[in-house]
Amino acid sequence: MIWAQSPAVVRVPATSANLGPGFDAFGLALARYDRLEARVTGGGLTIRVDGEGEQTASMGERHLVVTAMRAAFNAMGGQPAGLALSCVNTIPHGRGLGSSAAAVVSGILAARALADDGPDLLPEAEVLRLAVDLEGHPDNVAACLAGGLTVAWRPGGAGGEGPDPGAGVVPGADVVPPPGRPVRLARFDVLGALIAVVCVAPTAVATHEARRALPALVPHADAAANAARSALLLAALTRDPSLLFDATEDFLHQRYRAAAMPETAELLARLRRAGIAAVVSGAGPSVLALGLADVQPGLADVGSIARETGIGWHVTPLKVDRQGATLQPGGMGVPQPVAARQGRSTNQAPGPLVLPAEGSTQGRVTRPATNGPESRECRALLWC
Repeated sequence: MIWAQSPAVVRVPATSANLGPGFDAFGLALARYDRLEARVTGGGLTIRVDGEGEQTASMGERHLVVTAMRAAFNAMGGQPAGLALSCVNTIPHGRGLGSSAAAVVSGILAARALADDGPDLLPEAEVLRLAVDLEGHPDNVAACLAGGLTVAWRPGGAGGEGPDPGAGVVPGADVVPPPGRPVRLARFDVLGALIAVVCVAPTAVATHEARRALPALVPHADAAANAARSALLLAALTRDPSLLFDATEDFLHQRYRAAAMPETAELLARLRRAGIAAVVSGAGPSVLALGLADVQPGLADVGSIARETGIGWHVTPLKVDRQGATLQPGGMGVPQPVAARQGRSTNQAPGPLVLPAEGSTQGRVTRPATNGPESRECRALLWC
């Protein structure tokens, strides 16, 4: 295998999964980023980490980025003699903002960029599938890859539990995970005026601990109500933000996790009593509020409500990331969207693309009409 002489630079966004009722399916990319620069060397492994997760630099082959790169290299049929990695991280670890998805996606994309024929050996559909196999769930991975709002699913039913995304380690760095069922995602544009405010928790919670609180069965009435809210949420985020408060009501997971994360539950309850469309971000313990900047009561009140709890929430307004993972092989220049190789201009919004089974790119391309900031355009990236 021929390796690139120049480094690969990958930038990946933070993500918030579930968004209330969209459990294990909905994801939203947020404009907070980790960046990875990877270079092939003559031997050995060096890792530098600045920012979040600096302590993970000593983990060597057990570092999640390295695990993802090794899995991608194996999938492409070869391993380089050595690797040098530099990570600059701003996504908090273990806070429900997709840090593990960011690590997995950046590692896979960097590995693919370092192989001379990487895009042919590891097409986009396989990137998604491998990332989900490593991370365990498709919601954060889909949003990290595609940007914007995504809905992800496995055809044929629910998938099994994967490794703990909060741990930052997947054992067996030299082994490609057993191939899972195909994974698909649909990507949607959210309203241009939509703002997210993240209340980052001062302490971390491992995802597997949060999942332990979930019951094996839920009442049929709750499942039906949740299905309605999920459909409403799609409309609220892409067309009518006045629906956001009702659309973010959840019946499947947040109430069951309240006892394990009482501070999160208290802040969530306070925000919703104030009429703010707030949800637990992913598995928690952070909280995400969604809305328009000029609506009252609304996002301007999140900081004061968070301070009333007496907990050291770090409150940060964030825009929605609309590019997803971006790649600039060969240097530190302005990153280009990963999908740019499909012929899309980096100055234009990505058009819809359908990828059939087994990663074929001979899909059907359509362009729904757009009409202003409340366009219903669905950038339907269907990955198989």
